[in-house]
Amino acid sequence: MPYDDSPPPTRRARPLSVAAALAAVCLTAAGCGGGQEPGEAGAASPRPGGDAATSTAPVPTGKQPEPTASASPSAKPLPKGPLTGRTVVIDPGHNPGNRDHTREINRQVDIGTGRKECDTTGTATNDGYAEARFTLDVSHRLRVLLEAEGARVRLTHDADRPFGPCIDERARIGNEAKADAVVSVHADGSAVGNRGFHVILPAGVKGGGANTSKIVKSSADLGARIAGHFVRTTGSAPSNYIGGNTGLNTRDDLGGLNLSTVPKVFVECGNMRDPKDAALLTSASWRQKAAQGLADGITSYLKG
Repeated sequence: MPYDDSPPPTRRARPLSVAAALAAVCLTAAGCGGGQEPGEAGAASPRPGGDAATSTAPVPTGKQPEPTASASPSAKPLPKGPLTGRTVVIDPGHNPGNRDHTREINRQVDIGTGRKECDTTGTATNDGYAEARFTLDVSHRLRVLLEAEGARVRLTHDADRPFGPCIDERARIGNEAKADAVVSVHADGSAVGNRGFHVILPAGVKGGGANTSKIVKSSADLGARIAGHFVRTTGSAPSNYIGGNTGLNTRDDLGGLNLSTVPKVFVECGNMRDPKDAALLTSASWRQKAAQGLADGITSYLKG
């Protein structure tokens, strides 16, 4: 089926109160203190090697249409807005070219507490809409929204390289930019019936080149605000299979989080392997809502 990857419209983020954003995600007695650790009953197993929560469900091998590349950021001065002077790094999960460079992305890299593959191909819907295509489209839309608020925005890649970057380089890009916030955009690949979004937060990790002690609290704040706004803007519920219905999950095995020295979270926007979630993820209008929810959460965090 055809997918609409037309350029996103410019739209200013809608301000919401911090209380409203957080209240939307505090759905259980667990509150907003963070999700459960991996291995919880009913949770999807993390995919081996890759730096996101997608499971190892098979990815269709047919030729994937390349995503429509968005225009390069304008050389014109950014508008003045609530995010003027702030830097946001957006990390589109995976790369459409990874599937043609399996040897390169299988190379082991240091994640501070061990070693993992450079990257993975990501997952896809049952009819072949690739996660890498989804994440790039949402990231383009998110960039437009944040730049309209005055933020300096950098993408870790824009399908402008054959594969990667590796998970350690993705972290390094945010660190070197001295980003005020980094958001890694993903979609999960779990079992049918597993629905909803979740935000992955960094655990307290110290070992090798990893030390998240200075970003755990700020990243949790960023993640909670994104979760609250994502609920309100997209209408999607927090994950029914990870995070105890809070929409938040804390992990210590992701190099992109372990190696970050700036506030950072991953967002799994939905489950590509569930038909109902897939119908949302393949909808351009829903992807615009997803980008808006992310933008509103980031703006709330940076203004807070």
